[in-house]
Amino acid sequence: MPSREHSRAERATVKDQLETLVGQMVERGIQFDEAVNEFEKKFIKRVLDRSRGNQSRAARLLGIHRNTLSRKIDLYKLDHRHHRRA
Repeated sequence: MPSREHSRAERATVKDQLETLVGQMVERGIQFDEAVNEFEKKFIKRVLDRSRGNQSRAARLLGIHRNTLSRKIDLYKLDHRHHRRA
């Protein structure tokens, strides 16, 4: 299954990139809470963009309950409404 192997290789590359980034953050003294919050905020924003602001779809992609996503959107003050069609 080449696609499965390709996916594993891509994931390994991303994990290596994350390892490098974490090293840089530690070197620069970025606190754990700040790093986790920033990662979560950016991850959620990206998934919301991908799902065009559809919170139910985004929550499924994230593997969290829609209410949890809604709380995190409020917490991080993410504007998801501009993605929806009128």
